[in-house]
Amino acid sequence: MIHAFPLSAANWHLLRRLGGVGLVLLGILDSSVVPVPGSLDLFTIILSALHRDLWLYYAAMSTAGSLIGGYLTYRIGQKGVSEAEEHRVLPEDKIKSLESKFDKYGFITVFVTVLIPPPFPMTPVVVAAGAFDYPIKKFLVAFGLGRLVRFSVDAYLGSVYGRRAYGFFTEHEHALTIALITMGCLIAAAVTFYLLYYRRRKRRAAA
Repeated sequence: MIHAFPLSAANWHLLRRLGGVGLVLLGILDSSVVPVPGSLDLFTIILSALHRDLWLYYAAMSTAGSLIGGYLTYRIGQKGVSEAEEHRVLPEDKIKSLESKFDKYGFITVFVTVLIPPPFPMTPVVVAAGAFDYPIKKFLVAFGLGRLVRFSVDAYLGSVYGRRAYGFFTEHEHALTIALITMGCLIAAAVTFYLLYYRRRKRRAAA
């Protein structure tokens, strides 16, 4: 079961007033080092249920806020590894080894991690991306795509099922999780195949 931020009368009233801006602010918080698991999904569904024609807008705003929060957490990871190297918390060869592995599988790792609904922990992976200096452009693309798919599903369910969407989401949480993971793996595999194919063509052209 998803443990969301409490829907008190004050929180609900404020969210309805802020609309998409509220989703951006909540998205920043949700992707920070002090996340509120499930809240952004829940509020995206509810707002989309109330304003069905704006579901794409709400999905985009949730993604934007989450992307900002993810970037800030990524930067925290970068600063953390600098301090670790300075104080020799980890041996240099160990850091290089972990960095190499993350560079190889980082895109798929980030994409699938941010796609999976809670309670799967996302923050450690985002911090690791910054700590291992994974290319920021690749990180933002993987993070943004994963979040966009996830929140588009949330918003679409809200627009289609209306007030029954939250019940549907929680009742079929495990099935939806499997579906999202499968979708994420397929997309990640397609992206990986394209990148490998593109690199091979580039090497052949250079040779």
